[in-house]
Amino acid sequence: MDLSVSLCGTELANPVIPASGTFGYGYEFAEYYDIDCLGTFSFKGTTREPRFGNPQPRIAECAGGMLNAVGLQNPGVEAVISQELPRLAKCFHKPVMANVSGFSVEDYAYTCAKLDAQAQVGWLEVNISCPNVHGGGMSFGTDPAAAAAVIRAVKAVTTKPVLAKLSPNVTDIVSIARACQDAGADGLSLINTLQAMRIDLKTRKPLLANVTGGLSGPAVFPVALRMVYQVYEAVSIPIVGLGGVSSAEDVLEMMLAGATAVQAGAANLIDPYACRDIIAALPGVMEKYGIQNLRDIIGGAHG
Repeated sequence: MDLSVSLCGTELANPVIPASGTFGYGYEFAEYYDIDCLGTFSFKGTTREPRFGNPQPRIAECAGGMLNAVGLQNPGVEAVISQELPRLAKCFHKPVMANVSGFSVEDYAYTCAKLDAQAQVGWLEVNISCPNVHGGGMSFGTDPAAAAAVIRAVKAVTTKPVLAKLSPNVTDIVSIARACQDAGADGLSLINTLQAMRIDLKTRKPLLANVTGGLSGPAVFPVALRMVYQVYEAVSIPIVGLGGVSSAEDVLEMMLAGATAVQAGAANLIDPYACRDIIAALPGVMEKYGIQNLRDIIGGAHG
């Protein structure tokens, strides 16, 4: 069984990647298992300046998943470089995916340039799709021209592969994907969370302090799969598929839809061993469906 894939020219032992915001900076999960078993992982969304995040409550459960409105809480890029990456280097010995968000084109370029210079960073995942911050994130990812402007600015100051992380909160995700490719993106990650909310019946107020949050978990998987399938037909750059992935079978579905690699997010918050167990289950599921080499099935559901 060959589980290996190539993402923007870098070989991964397997396609399983914990998604940003669900795996911290890695070392937290290294207390539970050897995280070198992962293909790679996308570390917590990092911004130019430190962010405390949104007020609480900022997590809410719902049928088929969860809502979060954490609001990109992180220590800022300087602290990530000086503190988080050295700690990570002790327990993860592969290139890591750096997830970056911002509130202006200049923010994205500054933060990406800083992280591009770090030897541990293998890819820059540019988050133009966070629905839980005001004045940044998703506002760039819902307009093709704005998305392209961010990607062009980042590509101008970096040397490593740049993946645009796309929002599902749009009418036409294909147009955004094409704009990012035309602006020079080396790959795409999709999808981020779906904008959603809950109301507390006792208080008759929105449950989240932010009012709305991002829906993730198994409920969004069919939506994510559809969008990966559509985008695969429209672009020629690799896709990282995510949204509700929680099993080895989900990984195969995402790859058949067109994903080269697959991220699992909310699953890590339910079970810290989720990604390890998905990787362990992959060979058996591949055998069940007569798959010898994962590279052979990428986009295999297309005519």
